[in-house]
Amino acid sequence: MSSKRFKKLTEKTKNFNAEPFEKLISELKKNCTTKFDESLDLSFQINNKQKKSEVNIRTVVNLPGGTGKKVKVAVVCEDNKAQEAKDAGADVVGSDEFVEKIKVGELNFEKLICTPGMMVKLSKLGKILGPKGLMPNPKLGSVSDNIKEAVTNAKSGQVEIRNDKDGNIGVSIGKKSFSDDQLMKNFNAILETLEKEKSNNTLKGDLIKNVFATSTMGVSYKVKLGKSI
Repeated sequence: MSSKRFKKLTEKTKNFNAEPFEKLISELKKNCTTKFDESLDLSFQINNKQKKSEVNIRTVVNLPGGTGKKVKVAVVCEDNKAQEAKDAGADVVGSDEFVEKIKVGELNFEKLICTPGMMVKLSKLGKILGPKGLMPNPKLGSVSDNIKEAVTNAKSGQVEIRNDKDGNIGVSIGKKSFSDDQLMKNFNAILETLEKEKSNNTLKGDLIKNVFATSTMGVSYKVKLGKSI
């Protein structure tokens, strides 16, 4: 059963045509009628089914406007790098003892970073970290000797872009409280990243078939892209 609040929103938007994201921002914010600071989210449908292969996208993008979320970051590193991790703002830092805690299921963090030297120990914990999406990955910048940069990126607005088996990508680009400029910068950063991913994949036709934007408790709008990607 839809709530009265939601029914009012769908009544307002049922005849709404696809518009550029810049024009949709004000409508999305109007639909944030709950008491909390709702997230604004994008949903991409990509052309992942090809004759010879399947397109798989997994990368990260640093959102210039931030995410509005506090991320609890853990670092597994050698003892001589522990202070560097703490100074960078890591919430949990450890070495072999920390690996043992992870092994028994203590996953009190949302992002895990490790140095290349410690990755061999974490690689044995794939069954624990993998299903949670917590396994560090060099391609995503979470396996690095530059602990400061990795932690700073994770804390300041880095999000992962990854399609599921049906070719869908969901990503949050900020909060209702964000300025329109912040949201546009984040939107453009994601499009630029997807454009790079298209060039990295052998793809016939457009990568993106459809884009939709919504708020946490709002209705969905179709986004009109300025150019094909």
